[in-house]
Amino acid sequence: MKLVIGLGNPGSRYAGTRHNLGFMVVDSLAGRLGFPVNDKKHQCLLGQGHLAGTRIMLAKPQTYMNRSGQAVLEILHYYHDRIDDFIVVHDDLDLDFGRIRFKSDGGAAGHKGLLSIAGLLNSTDFQRLKVGIGRPPGRLPVESFVLSEFSPGERKTLPALIEACLDGLETWAREGIEKAMNDFNGLNLREKETENEAR
Repeated sequence: MKLVIGLGNPGSRYAGTRHNLGFMVVDSLAGRLGFPVNDKKHQCLLGQGHLAGTRIMLAKPQTYMNRSGQAVLEILHYYHDRIDDFIVVHDDLDLDFGRIRFKSDGGAAGHKGLLSIAGLLNSTDFQRLKVGIGRPPGRLPVESFVLSEFSPGERKTLPALIEACLDGLETWAREGIEKAMNDFNGLNLREKETENEAR
């Protein structure tokens, strides 16, 4: 079984914010695959189905971002003999909005969800799908930026961005992280949208 963990904060206050992109991707993937993510277990909302011919579990930790590792550790301990592979989906400040990047490991770059996971797993050796949100404009504090909603221009690109994440996750599930990295890490949805508008 493969496991896709989307990071975010629970509650309507945070729905639709940049920091909840992990939740958005998981919800959209569940919609594409036709099963809900509403089973309350292991401090998460969980759902199970099939993706690319393999059993898959989708998870949304409900511990709030800075304690994501608690839920992830609980899932991994409980299902340790059934999980072949897992990937963490999260927003990324160092990646421009409209870009995604698959990675096989790496640091947390200050992301509190990743810091929590790495700290409790005692390892940064886990796969992740980074979804770019870019840096805050002007002097806007990072915390205010990540907890704010997308701009009108970004909302136009968001469906295509999430769709690219879903396609990338299907590739990851079917052919592995290297193939996903090769096929999707150079993608720039904002650039592609600008080119289409210029035609």
